[in-house]
Amino acid sequence: MRQTVLIIATLAALAATAAQAQSGLGNIANDAQNRLKNFDIADKNKDGLLTKEEAEKGPVPFIRAHFDAIDKEHRGVVSKQDVVDYVKSMQQGHHAPAPAASTH
Repeated sequence: MRQTVLIIATLAALAATAAQAQSGLGNIANDAQNRLKNFDIADKNKDGLLTKEEAEKGPVPFIRAHFDAIDKEHRGVVSKQDVVDYVKSMQQGHHAPAPAASTH
């Protein structure tokens, strides 16, 4: 009897954790999808790359704030893959977030 209660409690906890993880992953996936849409909106000439000017005028505040760091090769443009690589490097602790731009 005691083992049955323990098994039921464990299954309930796992189900709750799975539900939370599922909704968390859904939010992350939605956020990533929205950012990719915003990248596409900002990419006015539809070449798959954002210039600094496109980033400054488009709905991509993260890219705008980190453009120079994302553009590691100093090409003057960034791709979606460049953004993904930069975010991964931040998550691994290789880059500190850029300070907020001054409004002076």
